[in-house]
Amino acid sequence: MLNLFDDYPVHQTPEPIAHPATSDRNVYDRTWFNGYAADGAYYFGIGMAIYPHRGILDCAFSVIERNGRQHCFFGSRRAPRERTEMHCGPFRIEILEPMRRARVVLDDNPTGIACDLTFSARSAAIEEMRQTFYTGTRRTMDATRFDQFGRWSGEVRHPDGGFSVRDDACHGTKDRSWGLRNLGGVEPGGAPQPRGSICFVWAPLIWDDHVSNAIFFDGTRGEPLFRQAYTAPLYASEAAVPGVEDDGEARMAGTVHRIAYHPGTRLARTAEIDLVALDGAVRTIRCEPLLRFHMKGLGYFHPTWAQGQWQGELVTHGESYDLEGLDLAQPENFHTQQVVRVDDGTRRGIGVLEQAVYGPYAPAGFSEFADVAAR
Repeated sequence: MLNLFDDYPVHQTPEPIAHPATSDRNVYDRTWFNGYAADGAYYFGIGMAIYPHRGILDCAFSVIERNGRQHCFFGSRRAPRERTEMHCGPFRIEILEPMRRARVVLDDNPTGIACDLTFSARSAAIEEMRQTFYTGTRRTMDATRFDQFGRWSGEVRHPDGGFSVRDDACHGTKDRSWGLRNLGGVEPGGAPQPRGSICFVWAPLIWDDHVSNAIFFDGTRGEPLFRQAYTAPLYASEAAVPGVEDDGEARMAGTVHRIAYHPGTRLARTAEIDLVALDGAVRTIRCEPLLRFHMKGLGYFHPTWAQGQWQGELVTHGESYDLEGLDLAQPENFHTQQVVRVDDGTRRGIGVLEQAVYGPYAPAGFSEFADVAAR
């Protein structure tokens, strides 16, 4: 099965590009972005992924303004043979220049949610270490991800209004990942398996002249299963970015997080992150949440629009959440990104704190799959 990419010298196996190197049903290839105002006035998230062995391509766009509702567009279709077909109904992603510039368009549609946004890089692409995890004997995650920081311009419309997006006031992060990831869903046959546990924290931050990121996967006792942190230069313009990668990137020797939770929830009230340099110097970053965004609006742990689930040949859907009305003790609402103001004692910045904590997690006092912080 050939497609247009087979005309380029990009092959990593003897198979055509359309054939993944593994037959695992959870193979995926995902493009993800966020964007947020420098003052925390709004946030939007974007996602599109293809699941070759499930035969599905899905997408989502979700937006919230401060003191407003979170609005969500979902789309799903049968996966195209051509990987260049990055569209689903009214939604599309255009790669204008690889690793530099991308356009995201959601044309007017019955949900009342629409956008025309252009992402422009302000950092090189930064590769995270490969993330491989097992549940028992089965490999349930094996993925590569790269991050890229940038800014947005364009416009967003939603049922409660909309706003212009200016590149001097809207930061963003691009996240490309591919490999295997447990997408859930009932698999036929086999013995029942217990629900898995996860503590995931991700904190891409933007400072005046550099970016930083810290990534955590913790076990149930708080033991590190995967931890990585880095800093990298931030450039004034897309043209100033030196290339796909940047020699100015600095990997940390270690990183630690400390999170205090709102009572009755698994939502961060405050957070601190330590970046430990190679010489042992510790930089402590304090995070102050400004705006909350629920990742179910992009399909994460959504009860019906979870990622990689068959919805039909081409189906779109819209919904909105009143954040004050959401039950934060329900597992579908645990996974969040919060726009955060950050301070390390000498510098101030802005960024995002993502967290998904499911199952027992001793540092927070969680002993069950979905219990919450003490009131």
